[in-house]
Amino acid sequence: MQDLKNTQYFTVEKEPELQVKDVLRVVYQSLSEKGYNPVNQIVGYIMSGDPTYITSHNNARSLIMKVERDELVEEILKSYISNGSWN
Repeated sequence: MQDLKNTQYFTVEKEPELQVKDVLRVVYQSLSEKGYNPVNQIVGYIMSGDPTYITSHNNARSLIMKVERDELVEEILKSYISNGSWN
């Protein structure tokens, strides 16, 4: 019989969260491995929101869907500017 006078604790370990740049790296690599043009596919996904632009290889589709599309654009733009490619 359970002791109903005490509260039991249950903890769930959180998965380590990937940063947006890590998600983009995995997705880019996965698309390349499958023979797709990664830039075209990622742009197609960002513009349309249709996850079928992203391969499910290496869980890339699930990963990219965990990130908001505006966060993807922000990360790409920050990287572009910080690498001096803006000039």
